[in-house]
Amino acid sequence: MMSKKCKYALKALIYLAKKQGKGNVFTADIAADENIPKKFLEQILLVLKRAGYVGSQTGYGGGYFISKPPATISVADIHRLFDGAIALVPCVAFDYYQQCADCNDEVTCTMRREFMKIKEQTRLVMKETSIASFLEP
Repeated sequence: MMSKKCKYALKALIYLAKKQGKGNVFTADIAADENIPKKFLEQILLVLKRAGYVGSQTGYGGGYFISKPPATISVADIHRLFDGAIALVPCVAFDYYQQCADCNDEVTCTMRREFMKIKEQTRLVMKETSIASFLEP
């Protein structure tokens, strides 16, 4: 299941994408409009900023803005940033691989084989779904 942190990050990116070209956005506005706790959102925006997905400006006209084209930011990118592996079981994860403690032989494990298919299909859909996808009517 996707964490609240990841879901809120997606909501913030969608919000910023909708406001793109209309000036910078205050954290308080995103929090109020998207029903996200402000302190939690501030932490999320810092992670997104460090990863290069958003930028910020201080002073007059300050606030946050999306720093990459919405079509280039995938749900998979954001999920990996906040929640790690897309895999449902650790033995099919790429970067977060762990052998299952209850598995006798990964090569013949039918559960691993089927979960590998699920992971790959999920990954493809998440990779194809961009922030721009959420902006379409």
